[in-house]
Amino acid sequence: MTPETPTPDDTTQQARPNPTSPPSLDDPLAAPPPEDPREGPSGQIEEEGQSYWSYVKRQYRKNTLARVALWFMVAMAAVAVFADFLANDKPIACSYKGTFYVPVLQEYLVSMGVSAWPQEIQEGLKSSQDEWRTLGYDWSVFPPVHYTAAESDSEGEGASSQPPFTGSGHALGTDQTSRDVLAGLIHGTRVSLTIGLVAMGIAAVIGILLGALAGYFGGWIDMTISRIIEVFLNFPTLFLVLAILAFYGRSLFLVMVVIGLTGWMGIARLIRGEVLRVRAMEYVSAARSLGFPSSRIIMRHVLPNSIGPVLVSIAFGIAGAILTESALGFLGFGVPATTVTWGTLLNQSYQDPLSWWLGVFPGLMIFLTVVGYNLIGDGLRDALDPRLRE
Repeated sequence: MTPETPTPDDTTQQARPNPTSPPSLDDPLAAPPPEDPREGPSGQIEEEGQSYWSYVKRQYRKNTLARVALWFMVAMAAVAVFADFLANDKPIACSYKGTFYVPVLQEYLVSMGVSAWPQEIQEGLKSSQDEWRTLGYDWSVFPPVHYTAAESDSEGEGASSQPPFTGSGHALGTDQTSRDVLAGLIHGTRVSLTIGLVAMGIAAVIGILLGALAGYFGGWIDMTISRIIEVFLNFPTLFLVLAILAFYGRSLFLVMVVIGLTGWMGIARLIRGEVLRVRAMEYVSAARSLGFPSSRIIMRHVLPNSIGPVLVSIAFGIAGAILTESALGFLGFGVPATTVTWGTLLNQSYQDPLSWWLGVFPGLMIFLTVVGYNLIGDGLRDALDPRLRE
């Protein structure tokens, strides 16, 4: 019998794959399976609708030490914000001669020149020798620490340091001028965190701006900015700060500005490297081809995708700024003598070695704060690094 010759329709039907059957792994012409849209760049299946920063947040939560450090710094920030409600010689709220007052809040208005103390309170303070604690209140609610950071408990020859835990009304003792150490630590938290945040804010603005310009445009702009960075890196930061403060005088604002102006180089170099990597991406080339201006490409596309690693450097930089301020206070420079900081308390412990509490408690606060920011930086680094994703 002669075998039947297949018709063209039968050949087409045999060659056509079954759309309902999965492609054979042995067939080289088979199309690869479609990619799962939930699969991230590291090959992991991520949850649908999860943004990159949501994933970073989830990864950060897995680091127990970093999470504890973050909550500790939140508590420190709360102490800095509400320092006047925690240590003050004025009541938080009171009733005096039938009138309700909130002296702690009103003190802000008086210092800004917006308001003035009522006449009856001024007369009462004169009769009680400016002692808020002995004013004849109807009722009052005082802060836990009844002293300000700059208030001396005794004057003249009676002023001396008192050890802690002696029942003298000062839980952590007093310094050489009888100022409460616990009040100084509370208000010093505000000074130290303010210096760290403001100084690194200045450094971050300068570093991100110059680093982005150098990395995006390249050429002579990159060369010029890179040489400026190298020049600033050759200056010893602490000695430069000391020289500027010795020339212009001691000022809290000047300390923040000088630390910020001398701490932007690392951020600039880091953001430059990230921008060099991001500017080669296809979406940046697409934005250029669409005619978007360079400023919009940098602000809308390049910087948001380059800023992640910079957050780690900023966290470490805040810790470094706090250490710099403490070193300046320990050396007797930096903030004015009337401003109590952790560094100025350490300076007094150097002058009076027997007053161990003047070195232990401020040193412990500096240690915990610096370690806290370092742990936060480590946690951010691990959360932002795709190679460490589980």
